Formats: sequence, structure tokens, C-alpha cells
Amino acid sequence: MADSPHDVMSGTLDPANISAIFKAYDVRGTVPDQMDEELARATGQAYVQVVGATQVVVGHDMRPTSPGMAAAFADGATQAGADVVMIGLASTDQLYFASGHLGLPGAMFTASHNPSNYNGIKMCRAHATPIGMETGLAEIRDLVLATAFVPALSIGSISETDVLEAYAAHLITLAPVTGRRLKVVADAGNGMAGHTAPAVFRRLGDAQVDLVPLYFELDGSVPHHEANPIEAENLRDLQAKVLETGADIGLAFDGDADRCFLVDERGQAVSPSTLTALIAAREQATEPGATIIHNLITSRAVPEIVTELGGKPVRTRVGHSYIKATMAETDAIFGGEHCGHFYFRDFWRADSGMLAALHVMAALAETDGTLSELLAQYERYPVSGEINSEVADAVGVMAALEAVYGGQEAVTTDWLDGLTVSHPDWTFNVRPSNTEPLLRLNAEGKDTETMGRVRDEVLAQIRSGR
Repeated sequence: MADSPHDVMSGTLDPANISAIFKAYDVRGTVPDQMDEELARATGQAYVQVVGATQVVVGHDMRPTSPGMAAAFADGATQAGADVVMIGLASTDQLYFASGHLGLPGAMFTASHNPSNYNGIKMCRAHATPIGMETGLAEIRDLVLATAFVPALSIGSISETDVLEAYAAHLITLAPVTGRRLKVVADAGNGMAGHTAPAVFRRLGDAQVDLVPLYFELDGSVPHHEANPIEAENLRDLQAKVLETGADIGLAFDGDADRCFLVDERGQAVSPSTLTALIAAREQATEPGATIIHNLITSRAVPEIVTELGGKPVRTRVGHSYIKATMAETDAIFGGEHCGHFYFRDFWRADSGMLAALHVMAALAETDGTLSELLAQYERYPVSGEINSEVADAVGVMAALEAVYGGQEAVTTDWLDGLTVSHPDWTFNVRPSNTEPLLRLNAEGKDTETMGRVRDEVLAQIRSGR
């Protein structure tokens, strides 16, 4: 009898490799040494078995390896007995829409902002309920490791459907843009916003928005700049185009378009914490006293503003599975992360960069002023932005920082997610990346001088301890 695909161990099915690529809330690794279609197929089979699904929806991004991996995952899912609905090219929030709209568990093939030699899988249960290491991902990983799949009574089927227009229509019902016409520059970074933005802006119409598209061509090699707008150098083309065209606002999306960053009319980058505060205020206006989630690296201005408006701020660790779980526990109306993820209860508690963009456009169109004038009321403390450093011993570096700062007067520390050090005049957080060998620093202060001093002091200590 010939060996089955799982009788012979391949490199990607090696236990050490599997343990390395199953992260806190997704699967992510390099292709083909860490991820390939065989691994995708095994993961599809394990996913169906763990989730207990009879139907699954699957989407993928523009990376050259994504269609093949999505097809292999679908094959594995059918081998486990589930019917698979393929939605083809999609942003991650479009996959979440499909999961919620169709009431099905789903899988999205993307490595977000990572370089083109990476790929990954984001999985959820029905209605976009997240799957993380503590909520099913560990079981999926262990089943892939064991290859102990239960034979299905029958093989599932594969069908295709297009949800793009329904997705666009749904977003606009959640954040309708009316009022004055806006000139908007949108930088898709050759990622999936190049697929979703045309559908959304087409529904808004030329009478409402003058759209200036930048890098809308889908290209997994991301030829113009990395599709990671949290890095300042990746915003430069957008900033230049905003100034060149006299646009009211610039939008920057990451590779799978679940994150959105802003550039104002002056070409200045806007802190995601400022956008979090703006959207929180808009959502609280519809539900006074609502709970708002913010992660621990969001500016302290966010909980201050939420409280001043009568809402209830809740602090949580970084990561979509943690944010979504806390939103479900507290029935929060909205959640924001300083890394550019924004979560909406009316969008199945999922994150959507496009919906966040529509909210700020709606707020701006209702005024006669500029974006910088609109946002001034939500900007209170200078922030450093996220600064990444490669370190050999992240835990050791964080412990050394706690030893330096923990004993200082009026300083408090906590380890909710990495190390947070707070003082009445400043705060900083350092935490390891879940997907890369990096230590991430975020700092803020009561003024620019204070923030800069703390940022530089902490960064020097991090990099001296490499």
C-alpha cells in the first residue's frame, strides 16, 4: 500500500517547525521551508476537526503562494468532512465579514505586513470569533503534530462565492459618509486594499469622494514599499501625494488591509491612539456609557477621554484574540490598538482598517475644518511610535529595565504584556513580538522633551543589552 501524505514526515511537518510557526494568535512562517501546501492541508484537516465545522469559508491575499495554500487547506478541510466556500482574493476584514455574514468559521491566508517570502493563516470560528493559542490554536497545532485525524464519513465539497460588494455595502451602513466632498489619497501598498477600496469608494460615489489611488495594483512582491504603515518610511509616498494633490486626508493600509493609518492635510502622520480616541467618541455618542477597549500601548489620552465622555475604558494586552475576547466579556462597543487595529461590535467584534477609515472620513466631512483641526482635541501627549530592536534575550533586557526604573519615585510597573513602566509624567512599554525576533518600544510623555528623553534612555539600554 502506498504511503499516505502524512506517513512521511516532511520538513514543514517537523515538530520543531510546527511549534515555531504556530504563534499566539495565528500561523506564520517563511515559504517553503516553514510553510507549504502540505502543512496547509494538514492544518485544514485539523482545523475542521477541532472546530467541529460542517462548513468553512476560506479567503487569501495577493501573495503568489496564497492561492495554492488556500486550495490545499480547503482540500484538507473537505477530507475532514466539511464543505468549503472559497471567496478568493480578500482582505482579512473581508474574510471576517464573510464569516459573520454567512455564519461560518473561516480561514484567511496572509502574512499581513511581513515580507513576500512569508505566509500565514488567521483562523476564526463562526461570526469571526477569534482562535488563539488559548482558544483552539494549540489543539490545532497538536493535531497537526500528531497527524491523528479522525476519518470523515464523507468528503466535503468546494464552492465559490463573491462577497466583495456585500462587504462594501455593510461597511457603509455602519459609517455613512455625508456632508462636504473630500479629496482622499489611499495607499494600498500593493496589498489587499487595492481590492477592497475600489468597491467601497465606488459606493460612496464621486460626488462624495475624490479618490487618488496609490499602489492599488495587487503585487505580492510589494515593489514600491513594504506594506507596513507603522514604519515611518512606508508613509513617505503617501505624505508626498497628499501635499502634491492638496488632499484632505491620506489613508495607508497594511498588506491584508486590516490596519489603517492616517496622514493629515499637512502630510503629518497621525497617531493611531488619536484615531482610537476619535472613533471611541463617535461610538460613545451612539451609546452613552459604553465600554471601550484599549490595549496597554495606546496613549493614556484614550482612557482619559473615554472617562470624560462618561464611558468605561478597559485596558488589555496587545493582540486581536485578546481584544476580541475582552470585548465579548464586557460587551464593549469599540476597541482600538496603537498598532492600527480597530475593532467594532457591529462588525462581529472584528478589526477593519476600512471601517476605521470610513469613521474618520465621516467625522471630517461633517466639519468645515481640516483633519488636523478635528484631531487636535484628541491629541494630548507626544508619542514615540513603535520602535523595534533585535535582541538576543528579550526577557533579560526587560528584567534589566525593570531593575533600573522600578525603584524610582512615583514609578509603577506591570507585566500584563511585556513590561509597562509608568510615571505621572511619562510611560513606556517594551514587549517581544509574537511573529518576529524583535523587542518593541512605545513611549510617551507630558511634552515632546520628556517623551524624547525617556525614549532615548530606554532605547539606549535596550540596544546596549543585545
